[in-house]
Amino acid sequence: MKTGRTLQQLAVELDRQRKAKRDFVLGTQSMAMSGDAGRFRLLQFRSDYAVDEQNSLSLGMTGLFHRQLGASLGIPAKYYDKMQAEHPELLAQNINGWFRKAPSKHTVRTLDGTARAFLSDRYRRIDNYEIAQATLPIIGEMPDARVESCEVTETRMYIKVVNPRLEAEVQKGDIVQAGIVISNSEVGLGSVSVMPLVYRLVCLNGMIVNDLGKRKYHIGRENEESWELYSDTTLEAEDNAFMLKLGDIVRTAVDEARFAKVVDKLREAAEVKISGHVPEVVELTSREFGFNKTEQTGILQHLISGGDLSLYGLSNAVTRASRDVESYDRATALESAGWQIATMAPELWRTVNEGACA
Repeated sequence: MKTGRTLQQLAVELDRQRKAKRDFVLGTQSMAMSGDAGRFRLLQFRSDYAVDEQNSLSLGMTGLFHRQLGASLGIPAKYYDKMQAEHPELLAQNINGWFRKAPSKHTVRTLDGTARAFLSDRYRRIDNYEIAQATLPIIGEMPDARVESCEVTETRMYIKVVNPRLEAEVQKGDIVQAGIVISNSEVGLGSVSVMPLVYRLVCLNGMIVNDLGKRKYHIGRENEESWELYSDTTLEAEDNAFMLKLGDIVRTAVDEARFAKVVDKLREAAEVKISGHVPEVVELTSREFGFNKTEQTGILQHLISGGDLSLYGLSNAVTRASRDVESYDRATALESAGWQIATMAPELWRTVNEGACA
C-alpha cells in the first residue's frame, strides 16, 4: 500500500486548505477567460454595469478545471486541447462567446488563487476537513484500529484504516485483515464513500472492495445566485445530519459477515489457475482494465516473483504494482482493480485465459 502522508501531516494540510479555499455560485455573465486563456476571471460589476476591476478575481486554472469547463460548454476535449496549445486566443473567444450566448449558473471552487473545479450550481459541498473531523474520532475509538495510509491529492482525500482484530487466512500462511477506505472529492470526481479494505500481511498490500461500500453524492438543492457560497456555519448546520450518518456507517463498516464474504471470494480466486501463457494473460488483463505499459511490466514481474499463478496471484500482483506508481490516486485505482480482477466474471476470465493460450 502506498504510504502517502502521516495522519498529522494530513490534518495540517486539511486545516490549511479549509482556510485557503473560496467557493462561488455565479452566472456565466460574471465569468470570463483572459485573452491569452491563461487566467479565469470572476467579475464584479459597479452600479453603471462596468467591471469593478478592484474587486474582481483573476485565477489560475488546473487541468481538471479546463476539462470540466470544456465539457460544460460542449467543446470536444481534443479540440479544446488543440486551441489551448496552439491558439489560446481562439479558446478564450470560444469560452467567452458561449458564456454570453448560452448563460447558465455554476459553482466555481478555488484554492490558493487557482480555479480547481467548474461544477453544477446544484453541487453540494461536502469538504475533506468535515469528513475527517467526523470520522477520525470514531476510528480512534476502535480498539487497535490504525490509519495505515492517508493522503490528500489535487482531486481526492483518502483515509485507509486497518483493524487487526478481524483477520483470516486465504491460503496457508497468507493472512489478511479487515479495514475501510474513506474517500471524498471536493472537485466533482466522486462521491463521499466508505468501502471495505483487505490488507494482506505477506506484502503489506491493500485491496479495495469497491462494490460493497456506501456512497453519498454531491448533489443537493439548487443554489441561489450569490457572489460567494454560503458560510461555513450555515453549511455545518445543514450537513450535520449527514455527518452523523457518516459516523454510523464508519462504526459498522468493519463487519465480520461482510469480511467473511470477501475472504471467501479471495479463496475462490486462489483456486482459479492461470493456464495460458503468463505474459499474454497479463497483457490481455492490462488491456481489459486499462493498465499502461509500465504498469503491465510491473504486474508481470510481481506475478512471476510471487510464484502464485492463479487469479488471486494476479490480483495481488496488481495491488503490489500500486506501490510502484508515483500518483496516489493511480495507486488507489490499482488497489480497486485488484478486487475487480479477483472477482472477474467467469466468462471474462475465460476470454483472458484462453485468449492467452492461442
